Amino acid sequence: MKEVLLQLGLRDLVDIAIVSIIIYLLLVVLKGTKAAKMLVGLAVLLLASIVSRLVPLYTLEWMLNGLWAYMVIAVIVVFQPEIRSALARMGEKTLFSPLRSAEELKVLDEVVKAAVGMATQRIGALIVLERNTRLEHFVELGTVLDAHVTRELLGSIFHPGSPIHDGAVVIRAGRVVAAGCFLPIALEAEISRALGTRHRAALAVTEETDAVVIVVSEETGSIALSLGGEMETDLHMGSLRDRITEIFTAGGDEL
Repeated sequence: MKEVLLQLGLRDLVDIAIVSIIIYLLLVVLKGTKAAKMLVGLAVLLLASIVSRLVPLYTLEWMLNGLWAYMVIAVIVVFQPEIRSALARMGEKTLFSPLRSAEELKVLDEVVKAAVGMATQRIGALIVLERNTRLEHFVELGTVLDAHVTRELLGSIFHPGSPIHDGAVVIRAGRVVAAGCFLPIALEAEISRALGTRHRAALAVTEETDAVVIVVSEETGSIALSLGGEMETDLHMGSLRDRITEIFTAGGDEL
C-alpha cells in the first residue's frame, strides 16, 4: 500500500478528485428519492457478483453476468426522472437563489398562517416546498405564477371557486413558481384508507423527492406534513412552524 501511495502523481490525484466529485454529485441528485434505495439493491448484486467469482459459484456467476448485460438499459429506465432533473440543472451556478434568514422565516411564516387559516375554513390545500431535488416536471404541468409567497395568495389559489384549487402549489426559492400542479398518487395497500387524495399525493412526492409537503384536509380541517415518504398528522400552528423551521433552517436547507 505504501509503495502504491508513493507512485501516485499529480495526474492520478486529479483523476481521483474528478471521480470523487462525480460520485458526490450523483449521490446529491439521488438523495431522498426511490433511486437511492435502488442503489442499495445494485450494490448487493455487485457484491454477489464478486463473491461468485471468488468462491467460485459458477451458476450464480453465469446468471449475474447475463443480468449485467441488460443493467445499463434498466438503469436508464429506472433513473429516468433523476437523469432528466440532473440534465435540467446543468449550467446553473446555484440550485436556488439565496435568501436572507429574515426573508426565509417570513416565507415560512406566511405558509404556516395560510395553512392554519385554510384549515379553520375547511379549505383543502396541497403546498409543496422544494428543497434539493428539482420539481420541474410537476411545475411544467401546472400554471406558472412566479409570485411572492403570501397567505392571501395561497388562500385565493385554494379557494373552492378558483379554477386551479384542486392542484398543488410549488414553492421554490421563496416564491410560488406554479399552481394547479398535478402530482402522482401513492396507491400502496399499507396506506391508511382514512387518507385522502391530497395525502396520497404528498406521500408519493416525498417518496420520490426530498420535498416537504403540507396538506390541509377539507373534510376534517386538519393539517399534515409529509417528508421522506412519512406523514405527520394533526399539526397545529406552533408544531407546524417548528417542524418546517427545523427542516429548512436548522438542517441548512434553503426554501
